[in-house]
Amino acid sequence: MRHRLVVTFTTLIVLMIAALAVPLGMAYASHRTNRLLLDRRADATRFAELADQAARENDRTALTAEVIRYADLYGAAVVVKGRDGTTLVQAGDMRADTGAAIRLALSGQTTEDLPTISPFGPGHVLIAEPAGRDAQLSGVVLLQAPTTQARADVSLVWAGLALGALVALGYSVLAARGLAKWILRPVTELDRTTQAIAEGHLDARAHPGVGPTELRRLEERFNAMADAVSTTLDRQRAFVADASHELRTPLTVLSLRLENLEPHLKSEGTSEFEEALAEVDRLAGLVEDLLALARVEAGAVAQQLDSLTPLAPRLAGWREVYTAKDLTLEVDLEPDATVPEAAARVADIALDNAQKFVPPGGTVTVTLAGGVLRIADDGPGLPEEERVQALGRFWRAGTHANVPGSGLGLAIAAELARACGATLALEANRPRGLVVALRPAQPYTDL
Repeated sequence: MRHRLVVTFTTLIVLMIAALAVPLGMAYASHRTNRLLLDRRADATRFAELADQAARENDRTALTAEVIRYADLYGAAVVVKGRDGTTLVQAGDMRADTGAAIRLALSGQTTEDLPTISPFGPGHVLIAEPAGRDAQLSGVVLLQAPTTQARADVSLVWAGLALGALVALGYSVLAARGLAKWILRPVTELDRTTQAIAEGHLDARAHPGVGPTELRRLEERFNAMADAVSTTLDRQRAFVADASHELRTPLTVLSLRLENLEPHLKSEGTSEFEEALAEVDRLAGLVEDLLALARVEAGAVAQQLDSLTPLAPRLAGWREVYTAKDLTLEVDLEPDATVPEAAARVADIALDNAQKFVPPGGTVTVTLAGGVLRIADDGPGLPEEERVQALGRFWRAGTHANVPGSGLGLAIAAELARACGATLALEANRPRGLVVALRPAQPYTDL
C-alpha cells in the first residue's frame, strides 16, 4: 500500500514538474532561436546593402573584404549571388542546400523563421536576404551561421532546468514517502496490533495519535472492540475455571457416596452401579480437563510451563503403563535431555492418547531431534481431514466413540504448545499410524 501511494504521488509530481519544465525549456529554445535569427539577419541585411552598392558602383572591393573578415571572425559562410545566379563573392564553406532560399530571396522575401535550436542541432542555419531596393533586385545574400553558442546556451538552460527538476523530484519523493507513512501509520499500527493479538497477546493495543483523523478514530474503535472481546474472553474463561473448580468437590462427594452404596446393592444392580460410577469418573475427568484448559488459556500457569524439566524420568513412568497394556515404548533421546514443562505435558497427552488407540503389540516411539519433539505410533492413525479437526475441542472420531476420554486432550496440547511458543501438528506415520510433532520457535536442548 505504501509503495503504491509513493508511486502515485511521485507520478503526479513528475507530471507536474514536466508540465512546468518542458514548456520553459522549449520557450527558451524558441527565444534563443529568434535572437540568433535577428542577429544574423541584421548581418545579412548589411551585406545586402553592400552588395547593392557594389552593383551600382561596379566595385566589389569593400564587399569582398567585409565578407571575408566576417567569415573568418564568426566561422560562417557567406555567398553573394547576382540576379542571374552567378556567384559574385564567397567566403567560407557553404554546405546548405540554397535552392529554396535563393528563390525566396529573389521573390523579395527575407528569412522569417529558423528551425528551433536545441542541444542536438541543427549545427548551422541559413539566412537569405535580397539585395536591392523595392522591385530592383540586384542579387541575393546567403549567410550560413553556426549555432554553437546558441546550442551551448540552450544546453546550459536545459541542464539547469533538469537539475532543478531532479532536486524538486528528490524532495518531492521524500515528501511523498513522509506523507504515505503518515497516512498509513494507523494502518501499520493496526496490523502490528492484530498480529500480536493473533499470536496470543490479548493485551496488545494500537496507539492512536498520528495519521488522518478517520484512521485515528478507527484505531480508537478497534481498541474498544479489543477491550470488549478481551473482557468477554476473560469472563468466559473465569466462568469455565470457576465452574470446573466448583464441580470438583460435588463430583468427588458423589463418587464416594456411590462407592459407599456398593455393599448395600443387590447382585442384579451391580452392572448399573458400575456404569453409574464410570459416568461419574468420566464427568470428573471432563471437569479436570476443562479446568486445565481454562488455566492454560488464561496464562495462569505460564511461568510453570516455561521451566525446564528432564524428559527421560517423565517417560520412564509411562513405560510401566505401556508394559501393562502389551505396548512397546521406544525412546530416542539423550538421558539428560530437558524441555519446557509445556512440552513435557504435551508428551504426556500424546502418550496417553496413544495407549488408548494403539492395539496390543504396537509400538510408540518418542524422539527429540533437530529441535522437534515427535511421538509416533503404529496404530490405526487418522485420515488427513480428521487430523485437522482433531485439534479442536470435544472432537471425537466416529470409529473411536467408545474409547474413554473427553475429547479435550489434543486441544489442551495445542494450547500448551502455543503457550510455550511452539506449534503442534498431527502427521501421518509411515507405513501406518499417527505422529504428534511439537515444533518450537527455538530448538529445545537435547544434549
